[in-house]
Amino acid sequence: MTTARYALAGLEDRFVVVQWDQTGSGKSFDAVDRATLTPERYVADGLALVQYLRQRFGQPKIYLVGESWGSALGVWMAQRDPQQFYAVVGTGQMVSFLETDLFDYHFALNLAQQRGDTAKVSQLEAQGPPPYYDANVTWTQTNNLLYGFAYMDSDPNIVGGFNTPRDILSPEYGLYDKVNWVRRPLDTLNVMYQQLWDRDLRQEAPRLEVPVYFLIGRHDVNAPPALAEDYYRLLQAPHKEWIWFEQSGHTPWTSEPAKFVDVLVNRVLAGAKP
Repeated sequence: MTTARYALAGLEDRFVVVQWDQTGSGKSFDAVDRATLTPERYVADGLALVQYLRQRFGQPKIYLVGESWGSALGVWMAQRDPQQFYAVVGTGQMVSFLETDLFDYHFALNLAQQRGDTAKVSQLEAQGPPPYYDANVTWTQTNNLLYGFAYMDSDPNIVGGFNTPRDILSPEYGLYDKVNWVRRPLDTLNVMYQQLWDRDLRQEAPRLEVPVYFLIGRHDVNAPPALAEDYYRLLQAPHKEWIWFEQSGHTPWTSEPAKFVDVLVNRVLAGAKP
């Protein structure tokens, strides 16, 4: 998609780059009844895609990069079937969904109090902290998350701010796909996210049988690095590396794309050779 092409085009010199419109998003928006989506469905669909790619390109394994929610999904996929992967890379690494969203909520509330933004303080206090289980989970979360994203957009320590995705401009997307890109968080996230509150990689996946790399933005206030560091310390894997991106927030791959490509080529590919 457009976001990845402008940021990570250099990967195409060394990799066949495949981006997945997960079930319930983009061109896969209508693939299934969205009310039936579960985390298990995403793991199964992801592994089916991996099997297809291995056959399509004649490869015994692939490299998997997961961002934000996708970083947890990548861990679950590698845990389920490690033989399909040379390595797993997580960026904007999620660990505990509830702890992350509690952090985001209190970060937004404290920031609003410091700024004297009484309207935002009242809004956040009225909704209370997560978890949320109503039919408007997306809208409720947006009240905290967009405040944090706006903070990253204005943070001088982050190159280019939060970098709003450009996927909606991708030439592969027709008008209906663009509409669905917007509908996804309203429909799919409402169904999925409330199934994630009790998921915690520290409890579920303390060991992986593949090399693991964490590419973490130093100034991420959406997925707090402290949780990822806690997970990294206890994680057992054949090989693991932690790489800081000092000028990044939640999306190092758009803030520092040259370094991101360099790490994937010269550390991940070189260190986890077939």
